[in-house]
Amino acid sequence: MDQVLVEICLRVRDIDATLDFYTELFDFEVASRREFPEDKFDLIYLNSPGSSVQIELTYNYDADPYVIGNGFSHLGVTVNNLEEMHKICKASSYETGELRGLSGGTPSYFFVTDPDGYRIEVKRKN
Repeated sequence: MDQVLVEICLRVRDIDATLDFYTELFDFEVASRREFPEDKFDLIYLNSPGSSVQIELTYNYDADPYVIGNGFSHLGVTVNNLEEMHKICKASSYETGELRGLSGGTPSYFFVTDPDGYRIEVKRKN
């Protein structure tokens, strides 16, 4: 069978803050938005430049806070200039970790947390 990963769904509480995070910090673009007020939810699909995988943001109007389990770890994004992106994230209001390297090696990644608590690993593009 020919299979292709097409989307990853994140359930979000504050759609405006979440959209700002992904579109302003990471240059994701809104591909489509479908609103279902009668069922009290919206679906927003985001494209990342250079990738065919979309992030589906699911916004349930009256949802209780979501619990992010310990089985899910993070999403990964690559960037051309890791140090510059780290400075941008550190200057933002988002929780941003320090540059790190695997097993103490050359720094090659850091983590930033979105408004809903999902961690994004930002890695140096090879």
